[in-house]
Amino acid sequence: MILHIVPRAAWEAAGARGVYEGDTLATQGFIHCSTEHQVHVPATALFRGRDDLLLLVIDESRLPVAITWEQGDPPAADGSPFPHLYAPLPLGAVVAVHDYRPEPDGSFQPPPL
Repeated sequence: MILHIVPRAAWEAAGARGVYEGDTLATQGFIHCSTEHQVHVPATALFRGRDDLLLLVIDESRLPVAITWEQGDPPAADGSPFPHLYAPLPLGAVVAVHDYRPEPDGSFQPPPL
């Protein structure tokens, strides 16, 4: 399973369309994803303090293409690659949706999934 961070409003809009494309598929060619052990890093860097976020739990076997594992930009401190989806995300590949709330200082912790 891999994870994707999404604002609640964007996820609700995807439900109406039947597919999720995120805000980077058109501009970067892929949807950024993370593992449960690394998702707090981009969450803190990109979404510090936001309380409208959801974590999508994605079953890779339900995706239309294989996940590509690549270095992030910037790269992870430990050098671990991030999962990238080079296709729209079918809603049926999302097996769970969880609220993702920041700590009092605005940072995020690894989720207790």
